[in-house]
Amino acid sequence: MQKVYFDNAATTPLRPEVIEKMTTVLREDYGNPSSTHGFGRSAKNHLEQARKNIASYLGVTAAEITFTSGGTEADNLVLNSAVRDLSVTHIITSKVEHHAVLHTLQELERKTALQLSYVAVQNNGAIDYTHLETLLDTATDKTLVSLMHVNNEIGTILDIDRVGMLCRQYDALFHSDMVQSIGHLPIDLGKTAVDFAAASAHKFHGPKGVGFAYIKKSSGIQPLIYGGQQERGYRGGTEGVHNIVGMEEALRIAYENMENEKTHIAQLKSYFITQIQKKLPIVSFNADCTVATHCTYTLLNVSIPMPSDKAGILLFQLDIHGIACSKGSACQSGSHQGSHVLAEILDMEALSNPSIRFSFSAFNTIEEVEYVVDTLGTLIG
Repeated sequence: MQKVYFDNAATTPLRPEVIEKMTTVLREDYGNPSSTHGFGRSAKNHLEQARKNIASYLGVTAAEITFTSGGTEADNLVLNSAVRDLSVTHIITSKVEHHAVLHTLQELERKTALQLSYVAVQNNGAIDYTHLETLLDTATDKTLVSLMHVNNEIGTILDIDRVGMLCRQYDALFHSDMVQSIGHLPIDLGKTAVDFAAASAHKFHGPKGVGFAYIKKSSGIQPLIYGGQQERGYRGGTEGVHNIVGMEEALRIAYENMENEKTHIAQLKSYFITQIQKKLPIVSFNADCTVATHCTYTLLNVSIPMPSDKAGILLFQLDIHGIACSKGSACQSGSHQGSHVLAEILDMEALSNPSIRFSFSAFNTIEEVEYVVDTLGTLIG
């Protein structure tokens, strides 16, 4: 049985170079980076060099990068502090955000006087920019806009420059969950109007359990985790130097090889679309996930009309055949709840069909695409 991993939007395999670099640090540079002796100074040097390099890849200063346990913590840090410390009383978001944002905002709404507004989402998965401007224009309180750069379920790409300019025009702060875009798209945060961003290493072939928040200098953000002065006081706790060094190595390789890898992955996605349409003409694609200018090249969300008794075990059958994919975001695929993202853009009839997210990486091959499409044809046809 062949094994195929098409769930790279959930997590990615570690690059061999990343494993090697992390192993070296674990073996040789195990000091606490807060210690003043030689072992500590060596670890601290790795830590700060990684911070400097990551900042340079994104066009910002090292002081604007705060290491976290991942994207969820970075989102929580920014959103909680915005309400608690920056006097934000109104946040504009959408109902297709990652739950790291949606659940945090719902909890803040429950516990504080925060007003939440939801920008309309169009059937193709894109937000309604006209509605966003209306919400900003009519806002009377200090406002923050929180919209993800690339949707983790349908791949829709937000025009962050357009949103950033609107936020500047109406004197609003702008936070973007960039977990699915950093390491995959060229991003210069120094040239955008983004105030805060979140990233996670395991989405670009780095280790799990580490990420970072971009926090624009002089923002006023305050800590979420107390206990020490690590991360310039933003986040108490001893840093996982090996994970941070692994993240920097993964991001370096991602940006150095981005164009070549993008070409390869985009060809895989295009071939997948062509082959599945040929073998299974009954399928359709959710949102604009087949339109290169509207959707990330790494992801495809496929809707398959089939009887409900077969639909319920489709992912299980694919797994038996060695194929890893997802019915939605990995964060909710273990539950019996449907996708909150698809619920916003599909009608009830379309929602009754199973939708599968296939997400690709540079490690995938044409042969794997053919195997998956052939397997789907056998299971569904």
